[in-house]
Amino acid sequence: MSSTPARPVSAPALSVSLRGVSRSFAASERGIPARRVLTEVTLEISPGEIVALIGPSGCGKSTLLRQVIGLDAPSSGEVRIDGSALVGIDQRCAIAFQEPRLLPWRSIVRNVEIGLPRGTDRAVGQSRVAELLHLVQLEESSQLRPRQVSGGMAQRAALARALARGPGVLVLDEPFGALDALTRLTMQDLLLDIHSAEPATIILVTHDVDEALDLSDRVVLLGQAKGAAPGSGSGILRIV
Repeated sequence: MSSTPARPVSAPALSVSLRGVSRSFAASERGIPARRVLTEVTLEISPGEIVALIGPSGCGKSTLLRQVIGLDAPSSGEVRIDGSALVGIDQRCAIAFQEPRLLPWRSIVRNVEIGLPRGTDRAVGQSRVAELLHLVQLEESSQLRPRQVSGGMAQRAALARALARGPGVLVLDEPFGALDALTRLTMQDLLLDIHSAEPATIILVTHDVDEALDLSDRVVLLGQAKGAAPGSGSGILRIV
């Protein structure tokens, strides 16, 4: 008898803890000088909470997201997911970017399947993907290729792919930044619907303050403190 579960089980929403997280980069061979991007970022995020990160370009928002899911390690400090120190990529976390990054030679449904946990039973995976395509309203477009759908539809497919493994933490890096205003509003509503159906902890980076306030439970402003020395890195200036 197979030990594969009857269906991919969504992880419960997980807590995220950032404790004194700093990130510096050494000088590169291409002439980019050494720089400090983040300085002593400490933040506690409760399970199921939606937290938005805002701040000026280059303040380290995306860098902080990479720390949260283990794509990059802090220079100092630590990240904890559900109370456990993060070492490498945590499979209970998923990410979606500003660009959908769909494989152009695969259909929408096949792109979403990429997000399934390795070893998922075929029938179980098909059921999960069908469920997600229904959730993001792409059932009728599932056999189309990325070039045949709109930007908003491609982004919905990217969200479904990120949700396929049932993550406990969903990290979104300006997911609606490349969309037109009307599509952006539609996607914002969809995100809240998704959170109701798949209640993961969500960390959202956006440059749109209204979007941050509308979607999140808390808004975290990153940036350099007034009077800070050049190159001192960004920290948390305010939490709303």
